[in-house]
Amino acid sequence: MRKFDPWPVFFKREWNRNWPFLVGFAITGTIIAKFTAGLTEEDAKKSKFVQLHKR
Repeated sequence: MRKFDPWPVFFKREWNRNWPFLVGFAITGTIIAKFTAGLTEEDAKKSKFVQLHKR
């Protein structure tokens, strides 16, 4: 007799509950990565935020 494996049930339930958060997190991370990858030194020199946080 095979034992019951709870993991597929657990992951299916958790995916159904958490997919909006995970997808939103992935989209937000992708957007932030694209914007930060496109920044240049010239942009950093002009940015008030960078100048305030520069050590």
